[in-house]
Amino acid sequence: MRRGLTFDAWCYHPQLPEVAALARAFPDATIVLDHFGGPLGIGPYRDRRAEVFAWWRGAIKTVAECPNVVAKLGGLVMPLNGFGFHKRAAPPDSAELAAATRDWYLHAIDCFGPARCMFESNFPVDKVSASYRVLWNSFKRITASFSKDDKAALFHDTAARVYRVHALE
Repeated sequence: MRRGLTFDAWCYHPQLPEVAALARAFPDATIVLDHFGGPLGIGPYRDRRAEVFAWWRGAIKTVAECPNVVAKLGGLVMPLNGFGFHKRAAPPDSAELAAATRDWYLHAIDCFGPARCMFESNFPVDKVSASYRVLWNSFKRITASFSKDDKAALFHDTAARVYRVHALE
């Protein structure tokens, strides 16, 4: 775009085709897909995680085919995603959180590639489900086998490039 702005798109998973259509209509715009495209786990989607995941996988792959879309990966443990961590007496540790969310993260990273993905915390909203430290440690667990360059992209480089945040010299 002429002004070098980005457009952050937060939607719910049934709206992912519209994000792909938007990206195709504006190929010069950088679009950041927030929170995995909002896979719902409440209301009519409650107790349908496998079905939602299967549909979401295909929709995310379609969105990722648009080279101007970058994925912001986080916000997956908000109450609306249906994991239920906010209802428990004790929050999950990073191993449990990683186990519960790993497939979502790995699929998005496989589709977009690390150079088009960035981790995000979505705090304070995520705080009802897990602490900041536990969340970021779960990201480290999920990416333990990744290369140094891929980790750099996911934890820093992609966000710095997309949002044009550079260290002061």
